[in-house]
Amino acid sequence: MIERSVRAPVAISRGVLAAAAALALPLFGCESVSIPATPQVPTWLHHPGGTLSITYRRPLTAESRQQAEVYERGQPAIDVAGRRVFVPSSDNGLYALRVEDGSTIWRFETMGPVQSEPLFDADEDVVYFGSNDGAVYKVNATNGRMLWRFATNAEVGRKPVLRNGVVYVTNANDTLIAMNAATGALKWHQHRTPAFGMESAGYAGPALGRDKVYTAYSDGVVLAYDLEDGSEQWPAVDLAAEAEQQAGGDTPRYLDVDTTPLVARITSGEVVFVGSYAGGVYALDAENGTRAWVNEKAVGVTELVLWEQPAHAPRTGPLPSVPGQRILFAASGITGLWALDPNDGRTLWRRNLPEGGITAPVPVAGALLVGTTRYGLFLFSPVTGGLIDGILPGGSFAMTPAAFGVRAFVVGNGGSFLSVLVTPPAPAPADTTMSWLSGKGG
Repeated sequence: MIERSVRAPVAISRGVLAAAAALALPLFGCESVSIPATPQVPTWLHHPGGTLSITYRRPLTAESRQQAEVYERGQPAIDVAGRRVFVPSSDNGLYALRVEDGSTIWRFETMGPVQSEPLFDADEDVVYFGSNDGAVYKVNATNGRMLWRFATNAEVGRKPVLRNGVVYVTNANDTLIAMNAATGALKWHQHRTPAFGMESAGYAGPALGRDKVYTAYSDGVVLAYDLEDGSEQWPAVDLAAEAEQQAGGDTPRYLDVDTTPLVARITSGEVVFVGSYAGGVYALDAENGTRAWVNEKAVGVTELVLWEQPAHAPRTGPLPSVPGQRILFAASGITGLWALDPNDGRTLWRRNLPEGGITAPVPVAGALLVGTTRYGLFLFSPVTGGLIDGILPGGSFAMTPAAFGVRAFVVGNGGSFLSVLVTPPAPAPADTTMSWLSGKGG
């Protein structure tokens, strides 16, 4: 077992921002969609029928190990072929659970709460993840044995990314680190002095482009680096300065960029989507950082998700087929859930979500699943923002669910692990390799 570290300035961990605004909405249900399709508008939207249900629940977080953390954050990682789900926990552990019943395969102990999304690498059968103890870990996915530990000197709460034998990760001290995936040895790192006093309590993770890695910082700057040597590839894009200009002389309270950049191709070319807390959502040219568009109204954004639907045959009637569609979702604790056109940033719809917090929206069965800090779990239409269903399973949620097929997994803030089913209106097509995803059991 190998332990590594990086010499970077030490800062007090800033934690993760409380999830965005809650859903003060009535609970009602509707009929679900058949599994293979991702419909233009989910067919069950106006047909009550109880789409969401809990297939099982089990206590996960060890009460004896709970500390000051009152939230379960991060997001599980699903191993579809191996029928496992890797789950972070505030009790200092990363769990490997069986999808059939949530039983524990193994638990790995760290020296702080694990509040980041793990990265499962199926090729090597390993898991990379960060901990509030300031370290990045690589463990064997079969038995949980540690392969190496890398000390970054500040909380690691965002998902690592991996390419060509290199792991990239950011920490709460505004440091981007590249490590050798096989040995845990430091390859390079970049650091910016945290802008204490002008940022909310969150931070961005890394995102990979074709030949660059992108991240953002607490001072509102977005940067791109060479994958191999870490050299800067953009002039610094200062979104804090733009936010101050937009404010017309009134300095905004928070100027940081907390969203993990999202790389995608739009009609004008390849761009990087980022959310400035005070300045709105931006699309920046992936090659040079120049602005492609900005939506200045979508402020307070802490999570970005790109939803994509391929072209498909209509459910009823003759051809032509339904065209493909893409929507950029932005979750904000002060302005709600936004649906934006990724090509030009215009608002498609916005749902005002007061009182509490919401997680990032997660695509599942043609809809969006959202956890809330006060009102349970909700399912929305991605195209209209219409509420499809909601359940209140006896707890609140700060952890983003993980979903595949019609199944989702999440840990509530009370420490219980839940398996959630989106019920299709008819039996799913037979598929013995993925029968557990359709709710048929093992």
